[in-house]
Amino acid sequence: MKFALSWLQALLDTKADARTIAEKLTSLGLEIEGVEDASAALTQFRVARVLTADKHPQADKLQVLSVDLGDGNPLQVVCGAPNARAGLIGVLGLPGAVVPANGMELRKSAIRGVESNGMMCSTRELGLGEEHDGIIELPADAPIGISFADYLGSDPVFDVAITPNRPDCMGVHGIARDLAAAGLGVLRPINAAPVAGTYPCPVDVRTDDAEGCPAFYGRVIRGVTNGPSPQWLQDRLKSAGQRPISALVDITNYVMLGYGRPAHAYDLAKLSGAVVARRAREGETCLALNGKEYALQPWMTVIADESGVHDIAGIMGGEHSGCSETTTDVLLEVAYFTPANIARTGQALALTSDARGRFERGVDPAFLDTGMDLLTSLILEICGGEPSEVIRAGQPPLARKSFAYDPALAGNLGGIDVANGEQKRILAALGFDVAEDWTITVPTWRPDVDGAPDIVEEVIRVHGLDAVPSTPLPRADGVAKPTATAAQMQERRIRRAAAARGLNEAVTWSFLPTGEAEHFAEGNGGLWTLANPISEDLKTMRPSLLPGLLSAARRNLDRGATTVRLFEIGRRYLRGEGGASDEQPSLAVVLAGEAAPRGWATGKAKPFDAFDAKAEALALLAEAGAPVDNLQVMGEAGSQLHPGQSATLRLGPKTVLARFGMLHPTTAKAFDLSGAVAVVELFLDRIPARKGPGSFARPHFAPPALQAVTRDYAFLVPNGLPAGDLLRAVRGADKTNVVAARVFDDFRGTGVPEGQKSLAVEVTLQPVEKSYDEAALKAITDRIVAAGAKLGGVLRA
Repeated sequence: MKFALSWLQALLDTKADARTIAEKLTSLGLEIEGVEDASAALTQFRVARVLTADKHPQADKLQVLSVDLGDGNPLQVVCGAPNARAGLIGVLGLPGAVVPANGMELRKSAIRGVESNGMMCSTRELGLGEEHDGIIELPADAPIGISFADYLGSDPVFDVAITPNRPDCMGVHGIARDLAAAGLGVLRPINAAPVAGTYPCPVDVRTDDAEGCPAFYGRVIRGVTNGPSPQWLQDRLKSAGQRPISALVDITNYVMLGYGRPAHAYDLAKLSGAVVARRAREGETCLALNGKEYALQPWMTVIADESGVHDIAGIMGGEHSGCSETTTDVLLEVAYFTPANIARTGQALALTSDARGRFERGVDPAFLDTGMDLLTSLILEICGGEPSEVIRAGQPPLARKSFAYDPALAGNLGGIDVANGEQKRILAALGFDVAEDWTITVPTWRPDVDGAPDIVEEVIRVHGLDAVPSTPLPRADGVAKPTATAAQMQERRIRRAAAARGLNEAVTWSFLPTGEAEHFAEGNGGLWTLANPISEDLKTMRPSLLPGLLSAARRNLDRGATTVRLFEIGRRYLRGEGGASDEQPSLAVVLAGEAAPRGWATGKAKPFDAFDAKAEALALLAEAGAPVDNLQVMGEAGSQLHPGQSATLRLGPKTVLARFGMLHPTTAKAFDLSGAVAVVELFLDRIPARKGPGSFARPHFAPPALQAVTRDYAFLVPNGLPAGDLLRAVRGADKTNVVAARVFDDFRGTGVPEGQKSLAVEVTLQPVEKSYDEAALKAITDRIVAAGAKLGGVLRA
């Protein structure tokens, strides 16, 4: 929200400068985003009088001016403004000055063969408005030669970020109240004496939607003249970033920006019959002031007459009933709309406005009469006219919240002891009523205050957050205990391990385009769709981390990356039983491009394959604490992966801990990816937790006293038997002695029967108490051979 210092000073009696005010606002919790002073850019522009204006010898639309700066040395300036004439007092930009509107530096130059020593400036060129039909015309008593910045005077503009919980500061008056409470001035009373009507209101005003519009006030003013608003009003609106339109429109905007009270003025001649706040009817539309037509829903509140809808209540007025320069009679509307209904309507219509921003936060329900008096007084003063009596339909919610408060909470919760008298002064200055027993009654303009902790916040922020002492938290003796949970520690280990393996961490949106989400929805339950997405392309919660990583891989490959190794740890969002939300921690890896570049020793570049994905999956599962030696490699990795080049890693036949493999061509095409792409997805919530305290600590290592023994076994097994199943059987044959096993040969050919393969396994045996003799080794071998036989394996001769 923007406003000028002069506007603030009209509501707050203060001598503080802009810097002091900005610092105080920030300390009060009203963050200053910037302070701009337009006059600072005008120091090189001077007030000047045109002495003569002659036609340019080479151009019909240009004039050659003789311009006086008061020093007795007139300057020659070429000008194309139609209003340039002898005797005019305007603004001259001298060589070296920078034009605020476009950043152009002025120089002495020849225009059509005639030397020009600067430029006579328009309002738009100096960034003071939109007028550009001619150069600025100043009053006849403007002092010649002085800096235009000095002539205008300094009037800095504050840009304040108002948080959603402070609707009372959506007007300059509310900000002035906070500054007064902080001791930076005295709040001036609102000058809004009641204006009596001289005749009954000729228009019936009522509310037929007590839920959406509890109160609807209206009055007619006849005989107004809707011309330009006075300069002081235009200046204040411009400082707030508003474009002056006409006196009637400017007055309603001024009251909204100055006091946080939106209102609307209708051209009475364009209305027919009673004006009613009601629910929209099926099929009704409204052509709003922004030129767009909106289809209304039956639950939306509108302002209508007998001819139809004129206003999307509390958000934007209609184009066909607005005021124009021909308006002579107006109907003023001041109403209270339910915040939740305004927010819902604005979201459904994707329509924002200054009025909506205030109504959906909650305007002061007790300000309706004062707002009507302010509007009426300003209209009578600026536009003239004769007011009718006010019709008050409905009743605004005026009940005020009350609760008990203990002043000691300022120290207990806020960290600083504030004297009771000072607390009462602060609360009274903010509009709170404080009884002798410290019962607090909240003002109607503070819907954000609900209890004693909110009062502590009010006291401390006004007293000064910088006065809160830095107090360390108590710490127990000895070594500090870890605060991270087991899941957080697991994520940290996996993240470090993935980075150590050469993977780059990515952070992608939790939202996806619906089409991408549906592609990965199979087997993941239903999808969650956002009711109010930040974009239509990001409206579905991700059922998997892979879509975001695949899109990131495509962007990198499109920009020339030769290899992409990405991983992400995050949550996937599924619709559980009965529509319950289910967030599951997951890890995803995408490998695309070249696994190894081309080289003189290796030849062509090597693409990623399913075994690269499997290696990443096993390594990361091991780091996560999964029992990788007990995992089974099984199929059914999902339709998104290639059926012949993918698998799952399971703990038992049902618990899937991970899936890996090559991307299915259909999936690759859907994400516009070409070439081989390998992916991994780990389901971290399915990894069993280690049992017992300190289970993640490394076990005590004692090197064995005896040397290990290796033995090789070659088994003839069916072609379809996974090598991992044979390894698992060999390891389990004698867990006391077998400490490791690995496949070192897979042979199919001469000497191997049809339909079989020869798998050679190297087994490492570790003696414990004594070295092995032949009998012990034979007993171990028999157990290993028997384990292989259970899988259909036969020891080769």
